[in-house]
Order: sequence, then structure tokens, then C-alpha cells
Amino acid sequence: MFALTPSPNGPSQHQNPNPIRALLDSLTTTISDPEHPAQIAARTFALGLSLSLGPSILSFILVTCTRPSSVKARLRSLVYILKRELGITGFAFAITIAVGGGAALERIWQTLACPHPRAEMVTLLHPNERHGGRLDPKVSVYSQSKLAPYQKAFLANVVTSSLSVIILQRGRRRSHSTGRTPVLLSRRSPTFDLTLLFLVRSLDAFFQAYLFRRSTRESRFLSERTPSAVSPQHLAILGPDAGLSLSLADVDLKKEAARHEREAKEWHRRIATRVDAFAFWACSARIMWCFFYQPHRLPPTYVKWIMSLARVDRRLLDALRALRLGQWSYIHGSATQSNLLISLSEDLGLPATWGDPEVLPAFGGPGADVIWKALDVRNRRGIGGVPCELVHAGVGAQWGLGGSCIMNAAARAAYAFIEAIALYLPVHFIPMLLTRPRSILRLHRALPALLAAIRSATFLSAFLSSYWFSICLTRTLVLARLIPWVSHDAWDGPHGGVLAASLICGGSIWIENARRRGEMALYVLPRALRASLPDRWSKSGPRGIQIAEQTVFVLSLASLLTFARHRPESLRGLSRWTLAFVMKGPNAGFWKKRTMEVTTCPPTPATPLPTASQSPQYER
Repeated sequence: MFALTPSPNGPSQHQNPNPIRALLDSLTTTISDPEHPAQIAARTFALGLSLSLGPSILSFILVTCTRPSSVKARLRSLVYILKRELGITGFAFAITIAVGGGAALERIWQTLACPHPRAEMVTLLHPNERHGGRLDPKVSVYSQSKLAPYQKAFLANVVTSSLSVIILQRGRRRSHSTGRTPVLLSRRSPTFDLTLLFLVRSLDAFFQAYLFRRSTRESRFLSERTPSAVSPQHLAILGPDAGLSLSLADVDLKKEAARHEREAKEWHRRIATRVDAFAFWACSARIMWCFFYQPHRLPPTYVKWIMSLARVDRRLLDALRALRLGQWSYIHGSATQSNLLISLSEDLGLPATWGDPEVLPAFGGPGADVIWKALDVRNRRGIGGVPCELVHAGVGAQWGLGGSCIMNAAARAAYAFIEAIALYLPVHFIPMLLTRPRSILRLHRALPALLAAIRSATFLSAFLSSYWFSICLTRTLVLARLIPWVSHDAWDGPHGGVLAASLICGGSIWIENARRRGEMALYVLPRALRASLPDRWSKSGPRGIQIAEQTVFVLSLASLLTFARHRPESLRGLSRWTLAFVMKGPNAGFWKKRTMEVTTCPPTPATPLPTASQSPQYER
């Protein structure tokens, strides 16, 4: 606990301070501070506007270029977009209320608790100076507060986040009700995806804080045992050799503490990277399975991106979904969906019978070989199902290898690598251009970024090629040959090749480095959660579900903002970079490599969340 230092002008200056005057001084005279609420609000609004208005303008430009319309209609659409995003119900204004409003409310609270802006907390109250469990009367009102700074920040952020979610939901529902969006979108909660994003990031921050606490507990205990704080009076009593002995013990304990600190950091890194890899593996398995069978559970833009990267024909996906629903079968045929693969076969220049479920063999063995001989299929001896040429969708056909599973996987890996390198080069080099533009001309700076982009592209290429090759291993190369009496309704069904490939492809995440593994896991986790929750949870339906979503939104966003101010090391990746820029501006680590130590009140210094042993209720 802290006590106030007497003012050099006498104690009368600190008596009966005017809290209103102190509040006004705090909110106006320090506006040049990058961490002032006004500057935080300005940066938040600019960032929020770029995230919401930018994609809307880009979509408007694409629609204008592809769909002819009158100038009046284009102008009306543009005015609608600007009015929606720049208005008080837009995303930028709502998120500014949450972030900037929370910072302002926290500063007001701290100013009222410590009204004199020059009050310095410099005197540490020793535990022996407590009288009967009560603090010494010298302690300031601020230090006697039952709420820690991070608790005040959390409560302030809860209030402003509640206002933010109300503004967002009302604004989006109003825009949907204008008839400019499809009816299906108007039924979906307008903040559901944002809620999942905040939930995942906040849970990760709590998990990282827990790992930091576990990894530093023992090293902190050893550092507190160092005998360097022994007073000279005790040294005189112990004798002339005591100083040397204590110094040697001090050195040994410091070395032991440093060793434990290194081991703790290594333990933290090892646990975090394994959890990240497991989370990505589980999430990618769910996402890829839903891409094939339940694409409505995923964001439409995400489905389009996977479709373009995977180079899969839509008719093949429709056949797999019809097979799952029993509308297309090798055993029973198909009365309504039989033309799906027939048309695909014809478009690939293959016989139409190769896609007819009435003709294709459902089981392997000698009976299948008779049918393949009649259909002139030469690479499926002993197995049934659709020929590989249709599954590969013509990949490698120009080299006469359309039926080769290895060629299909290799060609798709090459295509994916080319597209991925075009995607990841900007991801790795744009931050360098924004923060250190001259470093891109230096080989020792540019080469690691290039290698990191190649590594990320290799990961995405391996992810995609392993998926296709796992399907081929299941239905053609290994399992279907070992167990020919199992129908291809099972091998090509939802629990066959697609499931096996969904479980295998996520292992490619180990190609990425540890930092990227964490960011990839945080990227796919909200989408996997969305794909796993019941459909009614994402719709604007029962009032109880709406209240539950609003509560999760408020608590998650308030936790993130509190961590960003009082425990920023618990944040990772995009959330850490974004919130550091919003909260600190030029003082953020990637803009200026220095640490600011704030000792006055207000503003409140960034205080770490206390551990159990540091909290008052655990003191003995």
C-alpha cells in the first residue's frame, strides 16, 4: 500500500482538493499524452472505420463494375453505405464507445479517487505498521480503495461495452430491415461472429496469464530468498566473514533463480505451442468436414476462399452431400441426383457412365473388375466407387496422369503454394514497410521475412495436398483395397475419406513456427465454434439467447480491454498489436522501443493482475 509524500509547499496544498477541478485538469491538460482517452478514441474510430468502411467500399466498387446500374442508383447505394458506417449506429462509433469510453470512465474514476494530480505514491507501508488489521491513517484514500486498478478498469469497460453491443445490434438490425440484405442474413444475429472473436481472444488471454503465473512462481520465490537485503547491523553481529558468505549465497541463489526462469519460459513455450497445435488440429478438422457437408455453418466468404484454394468442382460436393442424405448411392442408385457426376464426367471428356451410380460398382473384388473392364477403367482393380479421374477433376489430365493420386496431390500442392506465397508475402512484408521501411532493403532483415513467407506458404500447401492425398489413401490406395467388402457408400460417405482427411490435414500446422501456430489457432477457433454451435444460437431468436450473447460480448470485450491496459503480455498476435496501437499509439512497442513508467495518479499505471499470494484476502 502506498502513502502520500508531503508537498514541498506544505500540507495545506493537499487539504480539501477540489475534485471537479482536478477532473477537468486531468481530462484537458494532458490531452497531448498518447494514452489520453481522447487520443485512444480517435485511434479506435480511425481503425474501426477502416475495418468496416473499407470492405464496404471495395464491395461497392466490385458490384458497380460487374453489374450495370444507373448513376442515381449507384449514388444512392454509396450514400447508404456512408450513412451506415459513419453514423452513430455504425461499427466504428460503437467500438469507439467501448474502447475510448472505457478509458475515459476509468480515468474519471481514478481522478475522483485521487483528486490531486501531483500526488506521488512513494512510501511503502510495511506490514508491521498495520494496527489490528487496519491501515495506518497516513495512507491515502486511493490506497485504501477496496478495488484494484485492474478491477476498476474492468468495471468501466463493462459499462461501455454494454452500450457498444446495444448500438451495434440495433444499428445492424435496422440496416437489415431496410430490405437491402437477404432475408436469411436478417435472421442471423448481427454481432454473433464478433462475439465469438472476442470470446476466443479473451479466453486465450486468461490462459496465457495462467501460464505466465505458473511459469514465474518458482523463479520469483527464489529471487525473494536472496540474502542481499540483510542490514549492516545484522552483518556486524554475524562477524567479518558473514558478508562474504552471504554474497556467495546471494550469487548462487541468483544463478538458481535465473536458471529456473529460463526453464519456466521454456515450459511456457512448450505448453503453449502444444495447446495451439491441438486447437488448430481440432478446429481445422471440424471446419473442413463442415465445408463438405454443412457449408451453411461457416461464413460465406470463408467457404468461397476454401473453394477457390481447393479447386474442387461444386457438383462433386453436391454428390457427397447427396450421398450423406441418402439421395445418391452406389447400392440403391439415385432417382433425382444421378446427373450430378454424369455431367461432370462429360465436361471432363470422359464417358458418361463413369459418373452413373446405377452402373458403378459399390464393392470391390472380382465383381468390380468385370464392371471396370466393361467401362474401360484401368486403375481401379479390386475396388469400387467413382473413378479417380472424376475425384481429381481433371488435375494432371494434360500430362495423361488424370488418374494418378500422387500426381493429383503434387499438382494441388504446387497450385496452393503459388497462391499462398502471393497471400503471405504481403502479410510478412507490409508490417516491415509500416514500421521499418528501410529494413526491407537490408538482406539480413528481408531474408528472414522471405523465408517466413515461404514457410507459411509451405504449410498451406501441405495442408491442402495432405487432405486430397488422405482421401485417395482411404478410398483408393490402402483402406478400400484392404477391406473390399465395405461399400463405397461408406468410403465416400461422411465417415470415410472426408473424415480421415479432415483429421490428418491439421497436422501440417507443425510446419509453421510457434508464433504463427498460435495466431492460426486463434484464427480458426471462432469459425470452428460457430460450426459447432446449434443454428438457433446464431439467430436473433429467443430473448434468453440474445441476453446470453450480449453478456458474452460484454464480458469478453471488457476483459480484452483490461488485459490490454494492465496485462498486455497476456495478449498475442493480432489482438496484442491492435490493442497496443489503440491504447498507446506512438508509445507502443512496435513504434518505440522503450518502457514508460508512470508514477503519478492519474493516469493509472499499468498494474499486473495480482496473484493469489498478493491479494489482500490471502494475507495472513
